[in-house]
Amino acid sequence: MLPSVGDIVDDTTGLLRADGHLTPGKGMITTVLALSLGFLSLMGVLAFLFPQYLTTPELRKAYNVDWCRTLLFSALLVSGTLSLFNIVFGRRRNVNIIAFAFVLVTIALGGSTVPVGDFPDHTPYLGMDWLVLDLLGSTTVFVILEKLFPLYKDQPIFRKEWQTDLIHFGVNHLLVGLMLLVVNFVIHRAQLIVIGEEGIQQFVSAIPFLPQLLLCLLVADLAEYAVHRAYHEVPWLWRIHSVHHSVNTLDWLAGSRLHMVEILVTRICVLTPLFLLGFDKGVVDMYIVIVGFQAVFNHANVHLPWGPLKYLIVTPDFHHWHHSSEKVAIDKNYAAHFAFIDYLFGTAVKTDRQFPETYGVVGSTVPGGYLKQQTYPFKKS
Repeated sequence: MLPSVGDIVDDTTGLLRADGHLTPGKGMITTVLALSLGFLSLMGVLAFLFPQYLTTPELRKAYNVDWCRTLLFSALLVSGTLSLFNIVFGRRRNVNIIAFAFVLVTIALGGSTVPVGDFPDHTPYLGMDWLVLDLLGSTTVFVILEKLFPLYKDQPIFRKEWQTDLIHFGVNHLLVGLMLLVVNFVIHRAQLIVIGEEGIQQFVSAIPFLPQLLLCLLVADLAEYAVHRAYHEVPWLWRIHSVHHSVNTLDWLAGSRLHMVEILVTRICVLTPLFLLGFDKGVVDMYIVIVGFQAVFNHANVHLPWGPLKYLIVTPDFHHWHHSSEKVAIDKNYAAHFAFIDYLFGTAVKTDRQFPETYGVVGSTVPGGYLKQQTYPFKKS
C-alpha cells in the first residue's frame, strides 16, 4: 500500500522536529544523510542554473567547476543509494521518499551536467553556494571533532533547539550579500568622513604579512571586546545580544544564533578600524577566515589540552564560560581571539572548575523560533 502525501509530510515534519541521539540499526542515520544530501543537491543545482542570483561573486572566481560537478554527483549518488535502500527495506520509508524525490528533481533539472553559460556579475544575490559549502564542511569537520574530543560526552549531535540554530545558520549565509552591502556602505562613508593619517596607514601596510596579521587580530579583538562588553552592560543592547545567549546547549551550530542587528553592528564596529588603519586586503581576508573558524570552533562541544595557551588565546573552554548562567561567569570572557585581553581588563572568569554546568540567560524571556527571536528585542518586556 502506497503511503499518502499526508503521511509522508507528517513523518518528515516529525523527524525535523525531533532531537536526541541517533540510534544505529534503525535507519535513522542513513535517512538523515539521504535527506540532507538530497536537499543540498537540489540547492546546488539551483545555484548552477541561476549563478548570477544564487552564488557569491567573491567565491565564483575561486571555483573549479569540475570539482563542483563531482561534489554534486557524489552527493546525488550517496543520497539516491541510501534513500532507495531504505525505501526497499522499509526503513523510515516515508522520509526516504522525500529524500529520493529531492534526487529525482535535481536530476530532472540537469543534475551535475547542467550547463553554465555567461551571466552578469553585478546582480543582487543570495549566498546559496556559500550556505551549501559551509554547511557541508562545518558539519563534517566539527561533528568529527565533537565526537573525538567531546567536552560533554553524552551530548547528542541533534540537541534541543538545533532546528532554530540551523535556520539562523541558513538565513545568515543566504543574506551574506545584503549584509556585506550594508557593512561596506557604512565603512566607505566612515573612510570619507574620517581624515585618515596616511603615515599610519603606510606604516601598517609596510609591516610583513605575519606580524601584520597578528596586529590585525589584536586591533579587531580590542574592538570586539569593546562592543561585546557594551552588549552586556547597555540594557537595550543586551536585549539584542541576549538572543545569542539564549542557547542552553552549546555546539558548533550554536554560534549561528545571532540577531541580525548584532551581526551588522559588530561587523561594522570591528571592520571599520581595520580599513581605516590601512591593513592589506590579504591580511583582512585572512582575518575573516580566522574569525569565521573561531566563531564556530569556540562554541563547539570540544575539549583539548591547551596548557598555558588557554591564557593567551580564546578556546572553547574559555568561551563556554562566557555562555554560562552561573554567577561567577556573568559578564565575563568577552574576547574573541586573545584571552589575555580579559585577564588584562579584569573580566576573565575566576574559578577552580574546568567547565560550567549550566548555560543560557538567567530568567530568560527570549522565545524559541527564528522570527520570534528577531522581533523579541523590539517588544516591551
